[in-house]
Amino acid sequence: MSNIYRLIIFFPLFILGCVPTNVIDKNKVIQKIESLDMTIFSKSGDKIYSITSPNSSYDNIELEFKLKNPIINILNGKETKYIISAEESTLSDNNKLLKLKGNVKLKNLKKDADFLYADNFIWNIENTNYQLEGKVRFENQNIILNSGKAILGTDNIIKFFNPVKYIIKDENNNNKYEINSENAYYNLTTESVSFKAKDKRVKSIIYF
Repeated sequence: MSNIYRLIIFFPLFILGCVPTNVIDKNKVIQKIESLDMTIFSKSGDKIYSITSPNSSYDNIELEFKLKNPIINILNGKETKYIISAEESTLSDNNKLLKLKGNVKLKNLKKDADFLYADNFIWNIENTNYQLEGKVRFENQNIILNSGKAILGTDNIIKFFNPVKYIIKDENNNNKYEINSENAYYNLTTESVSFKAKDKRVKSIIYF
């Protein structure tokens, strides 16, 4: 039996310092959990992410966690790759589908951190991409990118969907100038942004 399924069946064993109470509604049992602290593993035993919440519950019919003010650490081996926070989230489908809602904030741990903000965040760990929707904003010390939807892939490239508003900052962290464009791509590794139009006649790359 995989580690993920063990988590679903024996999830109280993975919760540190929690105080569960049960609420029974007909055939539905909702277990209230305080101070949830849980780590999700892959089938091979590798840590995928950890999640904490001061106030959460588990629905034994829907097989779904509901969490308030969650903090998620997405892991790359023993290191934390991203930290994500939100007002609330759900964890379902055998811990493979994570949805966050309300003031979603994603950041990496670079010295000059990159930040992604959105209304909603969706992650299915089987396809590895992170999807952000609703008032998406990327910001670091050099630029701001705004759009309604973005996807962050395992290649460390963020794709922003049309329409995209692009702002470059000056040395005083003030907005220097602004560009409106179609799809934009920001490479977190090379710290470059590129723009592409549907007709392929417009293509530009800016490095920082």
